[in-house]
Amino acid sequence: MLFLKIKTMKKIYIIFIFATFLLGGCDLLQNLTLSDIQKNINTVKPLTNEEVISGLKEALKIGTGNAISILNKTNGFYGDPLVKILFPPEAQYVADKLYSVGMGKLVDDFIKKMNEGAEAAVVKAGPIFTNAIMTMSFTDAMGILKGPDNAATQYFKDKTSAQLAAAFKPEVQAVLNQLQVTKYWDDVTTAYNKIPFTKKVETDLAKYVTEKAMDGLFLKLAGEEQKIRHDPVARTTDILKRVFGSLDK
Repeated sequence: MLFLKIKTMKKIYIIFIFATFLLGGCDLLQNLTLSDIQKNINTVKPLTNEEVISGLKEALKIGTGNAISILNKTNGFYGDPLVKILFPPEAQYVADKLYSVGMGKLVDDFIKKMNEGAEAAVVKAGPIFTNAIMTMSFTDAMGILKGPDNAATQYFKDKTSAQLAAAFKPEVQAVLNQLQVTKYWDDVTTAYNKIPFTKKVETDLAKYVTEKAMDGLFLKLAGEEQKIRHDPVARTTDILKRVFGSLDK
């Protein structure tokens, strides 16, 4: 078992009473009846399977919501160096060439708009994460509870990345189109492709932004998971305090 058994708790209370007596706490003992002690012992119960699953699902629900809120705002991506979406690496030579011929502003505008697209689109992942959370089994939950600080995030990433990408990409594409980010990309690549003696470039922009938006979301989710595991203040519900509080013992 991961958690203290009642027998162990009885020993703790006996030690507490003995220590209190030695320290001169007689007045306290006079008001502490056997019924009071038994009541306190009985309230310390091992976690049930249902509580473990509920606690892990609650942690993922809160962590995901917080991560989305962090990113789904102005400069959520663009203003954070850890998740800022930069020019596609496989086409970085395009940006370098455009800068060298005085077209750097076109690249800068494109990067800004691309990040705005991710900031607007990331909220679409909420229902997808929720559906994935609801399918978590007890075995999965126990593995996460006993795993490393990012165990829940890694489980989530491993189990749902392909599904999330397939469902998320159309939403990203729609937002990119709405914000005319695709037009910026077309402008950038068209300008580059007109430069003599250069290799033409084609990049699936929606796929790229989708992957980067997901990476940023998982990164923030891992941070939220770590808070819940190690910071009691982050455990904002009773079930989180009970499940993750057991790990502090």
